[in-house]
Amino acid sequence: MNGESINVHEERVYFKSVISTFRSYREQSLLRIEHKEKCLENLPYHHKQWLQKYKEDLDEIKKCITKNSDFIPLVLCQAHCIFGNVYKDEQTSHSEQEVGTLSEGLDKVQSVFKQLMRDWSSLGAPERKQCYEPIFEEIFANYPEDKFDRSRITVLVPGAGLGRLAFEIASRGFFCQGNEFNLFMLIVSFFVLNRCKKVDEYQVFPWIHQYTNNLRVEDQMLDVRFPDVIPTPTPDSGFSMTAGDFLEVYTHSDEWHCVATCFFIDCAPNVVQFIENIYKILKPGGLWVNLGPLLYHYSDMKNEKSVEPSLQVVLQVIKRIGFEMEKCETSIKTKYCQNPQSMLQYEYDSVFFVCRKPISVENHRSDVLDSICDNEISFNS
Repeated sequence: MNGESINVHEERVYFKSVISTFRSYREQSLLRIEHKEKCLENLPYHHKQWLQKYKEDLDEIKKCITKNSDFIPLVLCQAHCIFGNVYKDEQTSHSEQEVGTLSEGLDKVQSVFKQLMRDWSSLGAPERKQCYEPIFEEIFANYPEDKFDRSRITVLVPGAGLGRLAFEIASRGFFCQGNEFNLFMLIVSFFVLNRCKKVDEYQVFPWIHQYTNNLRVEDQMLDVRFPDVIPTPTPDSGFSMTAGDFLEVYTHSDEWHCVATCFFIDCAPNVVQFIENIYKILKPGGLWVNLGPLLYHYSDMKNEKSVEPSLQVVLQVIKRIGFEMEKCETSIKTKYCQNPQSMLQYEYDSVFFVCRKPISVENHRSDVLDSICDNEISFNS
């Protein structure tokens, strides 16, 4: 088996495992509740009596899980179409040895439900305003309709998730492409962007698995309907989504007018690779607009070679690579997939910056290196 065959085989195995995880959602979710019910049953009699409402709440939560699970077959029905039917009709049964992996993957399915809230429901509008609006404003200001044929302005959105940011940019007339590596996200984004034809057509319960910090069980059972808009971009715009690793899919130099990243650059084990590649693929004079924190997703993963530089160091790297920093603001308040009724609210103080690849790139990089190597980076909030 040659290298290409091995890769295809691995991709098929991974695709099947993702489908299996989706299909096991109901079973694995109810197993977790079953464990809670056993814990309740082992309590002293009078405790069980006092917690009768809690027992009834668990029954209501089961109903919500069932409703979530009813949505999954609709999504999986067309999942094979993402890759041109190459995985159509493949069996995705799983062995007992895979149960542990399926249970771990359940968190990824739950994450997709939360992303549906954030990207495609009216309840997610405040989060989108916090995170997407600054990016929109910068792109629209740099490429005003009265001066540019936006259909010829190419915008790339790496880490596009369920595609709302890329969709909104394309809806303003730009040629915009979203890129996503997470297959869970790709399968659901394909469904939303290609199969949703009515506003608020579907219902999910994004936080039904969030058992802590609830004032009432109704807060845990908060539902959302989606999509809040029909995801059809304007006819003259170009909108697409690609699957794959950002560093592997985008390798051509001087190709894009603009790269927009939101909660993305900290998804790399080596953030410098992402920054270098963004610089490489931008056309001279191209714009990079970024908003997000530095969570560094690989930081605590075993056997991952992750580096976690501070923002100060990241900004130094950005300049050393050759970017011209046009704007940098810190302490931008942003939430991410938060239940607005939860007792616990996470909020990031994100950074928002705008960089430009210089039009004349010859000798610019060495000049930048010489000028900033010993300089301190200042922050504007």
